[in-house]
Amino acid sequence: MRRLRRGLRRAWEWLRLRALFERGRELELMHRAMGFATLALVTLAPLLIVVAAADPLVRGGFASWLTDGMGLSGRSAHVVTDVVSPPRKVIGTTSVWSGILLAVFGVSFGGSVQNAYERIWGLAAGPWHRVWRQATWLIVLTAYLYQEVATKSTLHGAQRIALSTLSGILFFWWGQRFLLGGQVHWRSLLPGALATIVGLAGLRAFSYLVFTPLIVTNALSYGAVGTVLVVESWLIGVGFVIYGGAIFGRWFTEHHWMPSHHPSGPAGRDGEGERPA
Repeated sequence: MRRLRRGLRRAWEWLRLRALFERGRELELMHRAMGFATLALVTLAPLLIVVAAADPLVRGGFASWLTDGMGLSGRSAHVVTDVVSPPRKVIGTTSVWSGILLAVFGVSFGGSVQNAYERIWGLAAGPWHRVWRQATWLIVLTAYLYQEVATKSTLHGAQRIALSTLSGILFFWWGQRFLLGGQVHWRSLLPGALATIVGLAGLRAFSYLVFTPLIVTNALSYGAVGTVLVVESWLIGVGFVIYGGAIFGRWFTEHHWMPSHHPSGPAGRDGEGERPA
């Protein structure tokens, strides 16, 4: 028994899981995830609705984007589709000024994600003129989500899984590097991107098993409000996975992959980061 406890203690010290939990608590991970979900619903979703409605190639509009991301099908997918406005009606009533406002609000969402990444890596907040990074990241995010939905009808099985995995890793790997202004080296960011994709795959499976029947039940009990609450809960999970994956990436890099390299400044201690733009 004593040897077992000693072995467990050594394993705990080697894994250094306490440091991982401490980082999550310092960042207030759940609070950040709830903020992510709120901003995504209020600022990002309206922009994606307009973008999806303007696309003549992908049918279903934003509803198809959302149901695909949540892994919904059948009746639950129809319930979510009914909550979202018809695509052509949305694009027909959206003025140029409204589109500009939606883009500005979407950039604020990118700024929130950038701030979280900076907090995770212990970097100072970037200057206001780096808003172009947030706008560029938002455009690439939209393109990433678009290709996820566009390939739904053309690729199936292992091919689509491989493409989604590869594109997801590249996006979250590049996204951290880009929003941080190149202050953290590429190899330090790879574990976080991998962890994020694994977490999103797990969230998709959870959504399929739990949220699919829950959406139908809530729709019958509470109407559209119940459906929106389930979608908001899923978005909280997305925020938790994205920020949690970045936290895991830094923890893994510092304690297991490159324990001698601790990015803590504009270029990190390894001195391999580029000068921020």
